[in-house]
Amino acid sequence: MKIAVINGVNLNFTGIREKGVYGSKSLDDINAETEAFAKNIDVETVFFQSNHEGEIVDFMQKCYYDGIDGIVINPGAFTHYSYALRDAIASVSIPTVEVHISNIHKREEFRHTSVTVPVCVGQICGMGTFGYCLGIMALKNYLQKNNQKTN
Repeated sequence: MKIAVINGVNLNFTGIREKGVYGSKSLDDINAETEAFAKNIDVETVFFQSNHEGEIVDFMQKCYYDGIDGIVINPGAFTHYSYALRDAIASVSIPTVEVHISNIHKREEFRHTSVTVPVCVGQICGMGTFGYCLGIMALKNYLQKNNQKTN
């Protein structure tokens, strides 16, 4: 089973920006922890980050052609307004879990709405960086339950 972990805008600054909200771990640290967790449950991971909406769309379409089984995505601020990402998630038809490090529902009003989550199988927020691991676990369970991947 292979899952892509996609991080959107500004997440490359995790560990630098707003440590009270996002913590002090770098994106490389988060990816390493997520990869180690995934290996323990027999899931292969591939990681991607971009501050550019079109690059994320291109990567999602590449996931389709590469036969990726599931996607964990933290779109960052794109969550709240990117119909391009929403349409990309819908078009690739790869089960996707939206993840946020902070609880977006306890933050500014504009963060309460996600335009991408309606085309995802679920959303995990407010669990810190462990949310990425929870997203992988949720996808593995979803894929196995739906017979989309049996190992």
